[in-house]
Amino acid sequence: MGKGRVEAFTDGVVAIIITIMVLELKVPHGEDVSALLPLWPVFFSYVLSFINVGIYWNNLHNMFHTVQRVDGRVLWANLHLLFWLSLMPVTTAFMGENHFATVPVAVYGADLALCAIAYTILASALHRLHGNDTAFAKALGNDRKGKLSLAVYIAAVLLTFVNQWIGVALYVLVATIWLVPDTRFARVIEK
Repeated sequence: MGKGRVEAFTDGVVAIIITIMVLELKVPHGEDVSALLPLWPVFFSYVLSFINVGIYWNNLHNMFHTVQRVDGRVLWANLHLLFWLSLMPVTTAFMGENHFATVPVAVYGADLALCAIAYTILASALHRLHGNDTAFAKALGNDRKGKLSLAVYIAAVLLTFVNQWIGVALYVLVATIWLVPDTRFARVIEK
């Protein structure tokens, strides 16, 4: 089957996820800068989650641009990823509203790790459908960045119980790594 519907559905779900996250932001009570200070954990959590959701949207866009079709496995794998992404507003609010307490930071990281696992499953389903000698397979390569991200997320969740700021720092590190433009798919598409 064609990939157009899965792309449109994914775009819609990602837009709703971001909308829900922004609606969780509260208007400060007061008119000076000091009114903003109590909101910094919620705002920081929102920014981190917005970046993470944006990274997934960008990567999904690039992945689907290099494939011609999808099948039932791909549809379910994509829904699996969207499920974990749809929990991002909840885990974001949990972490931000509890001022980066240990358990909320660990839960947030578990959601990130589950998103990374789901992304890997989706990439595997697309690879299985299209084969080794395709633009998608060549662009994906061995997906070192994806594997490294998952490993860092798992370590971050565990290290959160040592100190929650280690976990937060590692989540920021992974987001920063992905903010560097990933040109794997663009290079293959240009050829």
